[in-house]
Amino acid sequence: MTDTTRPARSSSSYRRFLARLISLPAMTREDAIWLIAGAIVTLFVLLPLATLAFIAAEPATAVWQHLLSTVLPEALATTALLMAGVGAITLFVGVGTAWLVTMCRFPGRRIFDWALLIPLAVPTYIIAFSYVELLDFTGPAQTALRTVFGFRTPREYWFPEIRSLGGAIFVMGFVLYPYVYLTTRATFLLQSASALDVSRTLGAGPLRLFFRVALPLARPAIAVGLSLAMMECLNDIGAVTFFGVKTLTFSVYDTWVNRSSLAGAAQLACTMLVIVFALLWAERHARRHQRFHVATTRHAGLPSYSLTGARAAGAWFACALPIVLGFLLPSWQLLQYVSRRLDDLTDPALLSATFNSLSLALSAAILTAAVGLVLTYANRVSRQPTVRLFGRIASIGYAVPGTVLAVGILIPMAALDNAIDSTMKSLFGVATGLLIVGSGAALVYAYVVRFLAVSYGQIESGLAKITPNLDMAARTLGRTSLRTLIEVHLPLIRPVLLSAILLAFVDCMKELPATILLRPFNFETLATSVYNAASREVFADGAIPALLIVLVGLVPVILLARTSAATYRDRTSRRASRN
Repeated sequence: MTDTTRPARSSSSYRRFLARLISLPAMTREDAIWLIAGAIVTLFVLLPLATLAFIAAEPATAVWQHLLSTVLPEALATTALLMAGVGAITLFVGVGTAWLVTMCRFPGRRIFDWALLIPLAVPTYIIAFSYVELLDFTGPAQTALRTVFGFRTPREYWFPEIRSLGGAIFVMGFVLYPYVYLTTRATFLLQSASALDVSRTLGAGPLRLFFRVALPLARPAIAVGLSLAMMECLNDIGAVTFFGVKTLTFSVYDTWVNRSSLAGAAQLACTMLVIVFALLWAERHARRHQRFHVATTRHAGLPSYSLTGARAAGAWFACALPIVLGFLLPSWQLLQYVSRRLDDLTDPALLSATFNSLSLALSAAILTAAVGLVLTYANRVSRQPTVRLFGRIASIGYAVPGTVLAVGILIPMAALDNAIDSTMKSLFGVATGLLIVGSGAALVYAYVVRFLAVSYGQIESGLAKITPNLDMAARTLGRTSLRTLIEVHLPLIRPVLLSAILLAFVDCMKELPATILLRPFNFETLATSVYNAASREVFADGAIPALLIVLVGLVPVILLARTSAATYRDRTSRRASRN
């Protein structure tokens, strides 16, 4: 008996183990549908990365050896220096201003609380576009310097060169610091008032409280914000081009477009991916042991320091300077140019570029929100752990630079275009040409992959606030998961869904690297119009498109500010009700 039952038990255990491994325990028809939907989305996200790896593995040793000996060392060193400099500025400015507006009372603090987010509205390439005009030899800064002191030639005085690595670090640092400011400030607001009160009763002054208590508690949030700023820095191509800084992103573009080496561009793009995943690993590794839990409901009554005199003036200046450098000065320069070129508002080329930007961004934003909704809802209703894994994988597109996505998307889409064209010719004698790449569909695809994480996170947070009891009540009334989504969840998360569409729309409007590489021939957007004008050294021609992008980018910043204000009012009301 023992010998005959052992194989059965072993076989049963093996089947249970296999079922757990492939995550298919008691799968229903609805589970299978949501699992397939998540798998399809994940495949579309991973397709560019898989294509990139395939192209990079092609035997092009001569190209790679040339890149390895000439291009890659300089590009790696420049990229490392740029990211280190930008990281230092974003860390210092973001954390410092977050602490000041959260823990100190001084004139203008309420305004700085939301105004420090404004530089997020301006893409880095537009800030670079403006600063080149402000600080170049013929710009207003050097012109005023020569007028005041009577200088005639550049040899008679010294002025920092804006078209340099230092200029790129300065500009990008004061544009990207809000990533660190936003995450750090949220953590400071959520810190336990009891922990800070105990520290103060033990004699800790403001500096000691900051370095010994608040900063260690905020370290995970700082790491998240810093990694986001670093990935945006690595993704940039417009600012580094204007400043003449040859980073990895610029090298990918230059190798593909100017040297006509797709394999070399793919190999450089894979190097960039290694850096991106190293940043993600470093961010997770830095906070792997950070487990801070707040065990008190005292969130609103944070201890604060009242600043007066010179200290208040110093805090005001420290918060005002990033806003001036990151938004007001560049915007003033843009407005100066726009005021002289108002006749261009009816230019057909500008109207065409505006229509192209709006149509592409709106299509991609709606599609991104729809895909994000599918993933988040599948994660909610499915019992399969694999679906959760699909959601995480599909969110990595935001970490992939636009140039990398462009390289990985163009090849399969061009191959599909050629296949469709040859099929239509053989069957119907009709040449379709580049249906996907030529229509901009490949660009929409890149936008969706790149910004899927934005809508996914927004919709996931919205669905998390809906109690599962509503799902169970709908199911007991005979509703399927799809009908529950349409009749119950969509009406409840409509504001969140609109917010996800808006954020994705603005990100698509600002995206430059993927747009440059994947746009159809003779197809301009607002972003490429700015880039082309700056490349031709005709900065005034790009002022109106740049200002339009800035105005569109202000919308999500206003939403963030309103959310911040609502959170503050909610916390204040809870504090008043407890007291």
